[in-house]
Amino acid sequence: MIVSFSGAQSTGKSTLLNHLQPLNADIKFVPEVTRLVKREYNLPINEDGTDVTQMMIMSEHLRNAYNREYSESNVIMDRCSLDGIVYTHWLCDNCGLNMQTYTFAQNVFSKTIENYDIIFYTSPDDVLLEDDGERSANAKFRTEIIKLFADYMSSLSKIDRDKVVILKGSVQDRLITIKNTLKLHNISINI
Repeated sequence: MIVSFSGAQSTGKSTLLNHLQPLNADIKFVPEVTRLVKREYNLPINEDGTDVTQMMIMSEHLRNAYNREYSESNVIMDRCSLDGIVYTHWLCDNCGLNMQTYTFAQNVFSKTIENYDIIFYTSPDDVLLEDDGERSANAKFRTEIIKLFADYMSSLSKIDRDKVVILKGSVQDRLITIKNTLKLHNISINI
C-alpha cells in the first residue's frame, strides 16, 4: 500500500513521521520531496518557489507514485501530489508562475491520485505555526494553503475522497487514528 501524509506547512506531518519511522523498520518511509528538491537542486521553496521548483516537485511525486520498489512493501510518504497541486496553484495565483506549470502539475495530480491508498491529511486546527528554518512561517500564506487543500479535497471524486483520513487532536490522538486506519487495511504499525 502507498500511504501519504498531506497538509499545509506546520501541521504535524514531520512530527508523526519522525515518531513512526524508528518504530516500523518493515515500512518504507519516503522523505518530503520539497525539502529534497531544495537540498539537491538548491531551488527556492514555499512562497519563493519557481516554475522549475514546482516542475521538479511534481516530477518527484510522479516518480514516487510509480516507483516499482514501493510496490514490494508498504510505503508511507511525507507529502504527495495533492500537496504539489495545492502549492503550485497558490504560486500561480500569487507569484506569476506560468500556466503551463500548473497544467503540468494538474496532469501529474490526476495521474497519481489513484495510486495512493490512504492520504492522512493533518488538520491545522491543533498545531501552531512554527518556523523550523525551512518551512514558511507566514501565517497568511499558511491560511491560504489550508483553504486550497479544503477546495481540492472537496473536489476529489468519491473514490479518492474516501482515501482521505483527517488527523486531528494531539499527536497521540493522531497516532491512534493512523493505527486504527491502517489496521482496517491489514497493516500493523507500531505507535
